[in-house]
Amino acid sequence: MSTEAITKVEQAAAAGKLTADTPGNVKDWLSKDCVSQYHGRILELINAEEWAILDELFWTTIPFGTGGRRGPMGELGPATINDRTIAESAHGLAAYLRKSGVTEGGSAVVTSDTRNNSPHFARLTATTFAAHGLKVYLFEEPRATPELSYAVRKLNCDIGVMISASHNPPADNGFKAYWSNGAQVIPPHDKGIITEVENAGDIPAMDYDQAMAAGKIELIGPHIDTEYVNEVVALSQTKNRDISAVFTPLHGVGETSIYKILQQADFDKVAIFEDHRVQDGNFPNVPKHLPNPELLEVFDPVIDWVKQNNHDADLILASDPDADRLGVMVRNSEGGFTAISGNQTGALITDYLLFKRKAAGTLSNSDYVVETLVTTPLVQAVAEHYGAKAFSELLVGFKWIAKTIEENGADHFVFGCEESIGFLAGDYCRDKDGAIGALFILELAAELKAKGKTLLDHLDELYIRHGFHAEGQKSIYCTGPTGKAKIDGLMQTLRDDPPTQLGPIRFVEVADYSTGKRTGLPDGKSLGSIENPRGDLLIYKSDPAAPVRINIAGRPSGTEPKIKFYFFCQSDLPGGEDLNQAKGAGDSVMKEVQDALGEWADQQLG
Repeated sequence: MSTEAITKVEQAAAAGKLTADTPGNVKDWLSKDCVSQYHGRILELINAEEWAILDELFWTTIPFGTGGRRGPMGELGPATINDRTIAESAHGLAAYLRKSGVTEGGSAVVTSDTRNNSPHFARLTATTFAAHGLKVYLFEEPRATPELSYAVRKLNCDIGVMISASHNPPADNGFKAYWSNGAQVIPPHDKGIITEVENAGDIPAMDYDQAMAAGKIELIGPHIDTEYVNEVVALSQTKNRDISAVFTPLHGVGETSIYKILQQADFDKVAIFEDHRVQDGNFPNVPKHLPNPELLEVFDPVIDWVKQNNHDADLILASDPDADRLGVMVRNSEGGFTAISGNQTGALITDYLLFKRKAAGTLSNSDYVVETLVTTPLVQAVAEHYGAKAFSELLVGFKWIAKTIEENGADHFVFGCEESIGFLAGDYCRDKDGAIGALFILELAAELKAKGKTLLDHLDELYIRHGFHAEGQKSIYCTGPTGKAKIDGLMQTLRDDPPTQLGPIRFVEVADYSTGKRTGLPDGKSLGSIENPRGDLLIYKSDPAAPVRINIAGRPSGTEPKIKFYFFCQSDLPGGEDLNQAKGAGDSVMKEVQDALGEWADQQLG
């Protein structure tokens, strides 16, 4: 290690030019022989006093969050996704597998989406696994995350990896780790993997061509594709296919899963949007190059095309690059398109599937649906209407829905959903799948169309039955090396000095899923404890007797530099009938509360 270089780093840190964990991480990398190939470049940056670049590369170590490990790609350093951090991730997963009981042999399946460097990172992961003695099944071409989950189960693998950053910007990539049940890793596995990653020194390596020649890596493709598609299509609930739609994969892998499944299911009036069809990690034709179906602007090019071509589309569907999530827009009464949220889509499909079971005489009081704590309570209300169970006390992340399925068995599992447009049914995989969401929402839309109705009409019917429900989100971003400290500080303020009122809404309780305490507001009286689940999540509950009720959930994101707030509004229908009045009251109060929260956060952050 260069003493002169370390002195310069320490001087830069003292002058405030290096922040957070950068000095320690730089010293750590310079002291390790296992990353000696990067020493020259690090010294070059130090000597050139490129402190901003060093900060970006070394300010933190990318952790495993709700979606695995995800972040900006970079040439080196623990704060970016690069060859070393990918190899560390693969090594950590394999090393933990060995310590968890699979002491020899074992197998893994690996694939990637269409992001820049994804196929390269997938090969690097595969060769690292092969060097650990695992038999590796590697998809020949990019595939969807849910097909990876399916393949883990179908091939009886011990672990799986998806190289993807989901809906993040083009500069990002990531590493999603899966366990033998086909679900993303959960405690204690995630913590065990991280320990192995942190202890990584020299990482076993193997040449790709040699691994292929030795049979340690086997390419897979068409047969798994066919079986996956068949299993999803087999879940169809109706033969009605009279619906027109346009689907955009946003330059991702959605054509290989969602569009292929819809074609096999005989939805012959679903067209693919050509401008977004080519697989391209730069997402060139997506507005702002942000391939996130939750951002309504991604639909704008499709809507323009529909208008210009007088297309008769009833729906527009969009999937993110790894095709595990699905956004939906519905043609409205004015001829334009209205987005339906993940919460609304989840409630609609829940009602559809339970209605079908009831009509078929197969509905059981053991049937159940699963949602997270930040998903709409309308799903639970729909389930209870049919006499089904609803598991809703789950932390954010589809892996917890998968865990609930494992604990309760798949025989009576009806549907799982989360607000971030994630959906699952059946027993074929253990992660969200845009394909199953597309299949069911099109089937429901087709059945409604036959009755002269739309999905929007049916939503209103659910609101009349269960009361008006509306949901919203607001994210407070704190980027850069100081971002984590700001996020931690704001979360601590939310715990120590919680707001008791925002706009017209008064809060009467806060549930802290980190400390396991329920506390009355504003008196601070204990209202009991929370045994499970436990995680960094706060939920503020409003007066249950108020005609308009808004609960708020807040949590730090596991994959992005922000605190994410979720708003849940319920508005009573006067006389049980005046839906428009209930909508107006709910939407108005929701906006006031969201604005008030933004002002409160700005004050706290200075």
